[in-house]
Amino acid sequence: MARWEPDARARLANAALDLYLERGFEPTTVTDIAQRAGVTERTFFRHFADKREVLFDGTNALQEGVLEAIASATEGTAFDIAGSALVLGSAFLEERGEFAGRRTRAILANPELHERELLKLARLSSAIAGALQARGTPAMSARLAAEAAVAAFSAGFERWSSGVKSPALAECIEAALAEMREIVGG
Repeated sequence: MARWEPDARARLANAALDLYLERGFEPTTVTDIAQRAGVTERTFFRHFADKREVLFDGTNALQEGVLEAIASATEGTAFDIAGSALVLGSAFLEERGEFAGRRTRAILANPELHERELLKLARLSSAIAGALQARGTPAMSARLAAEAAVAAFSAGFERWSSGVKSPALAECIEAALAEMREIVGG
């Protein structure tokens, strides 16, 4: 196996995504992914806990970026702070456009992956709510602002990653945030 080739983590993610789109999630094994990526199963497990996690590699970086943006925000409503933080924290995803589109298709086509996506978004929302509370936002307001902002983020991300000549990721998220404001009357 070509263990010396660079960026095993990205090769594993691309191999998994290719296989999920070709075969589906269930029939694809860790062995299949490792072989496609040209690494051993041991290498796979050094990078990922299981075959679901391989598509959620940017989750921690997203959350860290969002929480940093919330901590450094100067003023605004809880929703505006959360929304702006999601735009800033997700900027690194812009360079992953083609992968993101394929990833979205795989997630929407596989209930187990979709469930994992929803779990990750719920954890992000909870972390945002905690950060808003740390800024003095009451618990209920923080939770509602976080969940609304994450819902808008998710809709904006899905639009951007759909591949239908969408504008930049930040513009898609900002448009979804604006629509959320309009829907709730704020």
